[in-house]
Amino acid sequence: MESSIAFKTSGRTWAYPPRCNKAIPTSIRSVFLDNNSKREELAPCADMMLNRRPYGMDSPQPPSQWEKSVKAQSENSIKEVIITPLVPVPVVEDVMDGGRLAWCTVIGGFLTIASTFGYANSFGVYQDFYTRSRTASASAISWVGSMQIFFIFAMSLPAGKLLDMGYFRITTMVRTFIYVFSLFMVSICESNKYYQIYLAQGLGMGIGAGLLYLPSITVQSHHWRDRQAFAMGIVAAGTSFGSIMFPIVLNELIKSSLGFRWGVRVSAFMVLVMMLAANVLMTSKKKLGSKNTTEETPKFNIKGIMHDLPFITSIICLFFGNWGIFFPYFYIQLFAIVHGLNRTTVFYLIAILNASAILGRILPNMLADRLGPNTVIVPTVTSCAVLVYGLLGISTILGMIIFVILYGFMSGAALSLSPPCFAALARHPSEVGVRFGIAFSLAAFGALIGNPITGELLGPNFTWNKPIIVSAVAFTASSIFIIISRQILVKRKGTQWV
Repeated sequence: MESSIAFKTSGRTWAYPPRCNKAIPTSIRSVFLDNNSKREELAPCADMMLNRRPYGMDSPQPPSQWEKSVKAQSENSIKEVIITPLVPVPVVEDVMDGGRLAWCTVIGGFLTIASTFGYANSFGVYQDFYTRSRTASASAISWVGSMQIFFIFAMSLPAGKLLDMGYFRITTMVRTFIYVFSLFMVSICESNKYYQIYLAQGLGMGIGAGLLYLPSITVQSHHWRDRQAFAMGIVAAGTSFGSIMFPIVLNELIKSSLGFRWGVRVSAFMVLVMMLAANVLMTSKKKLGSKNTTEETPKFNIKGIMHDLPFITSIICLFFGNWGIFFPYFYIQLFAIVHGLNRTTVFYLIAILNASAILGRILPNMLADRLGPNTVIVPTVTSCAVLVYGLLGISTILGMIIFVILYGFMSGAALSLSPPCFAALARHPSEVGVRFGIAFSLAAFGALIGNPITGELLGPNFTWNKPIIVSAVAFTASSIFIIISRQILVKRKGTQWV
């Protein structure tokens, strides 16, 4: 590695590479000549210095104004001579916050999230079909959807670790195969064989989607720094896009002459095309902190991560958030119908909810790049708690529409701001994937048990007060823990914008 010569004068540091392109003032001549251990290495610069001429020129040059100024400042004040590595010239791969690869990775991540989390949110169509086909009880069928969402979060730990180890491209192709293959298997399942549906849709699709979900978000940190939250917000908006598109496609195809099997297959071909495009578009950079980089990677310290108090409180926040956040997504349509609201309008509530979530996943993330993700997520989680409490007093279609617009925006913001919040806790880029994996894996149990408990509280008589209050209390607990986490970060970093 090349070295540069640095000397300090009057509190300022000057650095010169071995082959300089400027004359070095004669006032520092003795420093170089006395450094016997580096005499050979410094010879070109010493020769250039003694003759006051740029390297490569045959005749001495008169002292420049710059030399005179440095000589006046440095006389009798030279402190030390050190040998330091030269700072490498940035290459294309080091460019952050923009560029073709960065934007292609954002588009690929958007398609991945739409095909996985967005598709999982269309399970209501399958719930309706399986229930009417008498595959199993409504409660048993709901476990298929819950397991799917659970694995989307729970598989984050192995997926995040593989990303940190540098295995992104090949593992993404393997994950895509698992997910798409499982979706095609759903199309050949017998509707009266519950175990087939559970294995293909609950386990197979859940594991495949879980292995794809986290890396498609985390890999954005390889390309974005100052606008990282904004990029992750665009990727997270894929959930809303898929949640709008796939239910419409499945409903129309299943009701058509194609029927259930070919309806599912058509949607599987759509997912296949989207995921093939995502595999081509998404790229990761070299393993962060490898020996090819100038920054040394700190030794992995799982104990230090698990003893990081803001990290622990953020996991608890995410656990309670996952418990309460999906209640309106699963039950708002039933809530509106039971309350006697117009059925024609009611069927559009889910679409309105997911459409408003698109803006919620992008706009607050743009603000988070300026104010900090932990600063922006506090009011969004608190607003979700207030809105769910408000369901206790809603009984008109206008109130319901206002609720789904506001809740879609705030819940979308809360979900999309979670990854940037955990990224902000990482002490080194090499920790991001592992922190995401640990956090999302543990918080996945909130998504697993939240909706089944809510369903039990609802009961056959549709007693709405209990599930609404439990979901709202979960949100309240989530907001308390994220406030605690933010305050600790404020003290640690010495700024309000964390």
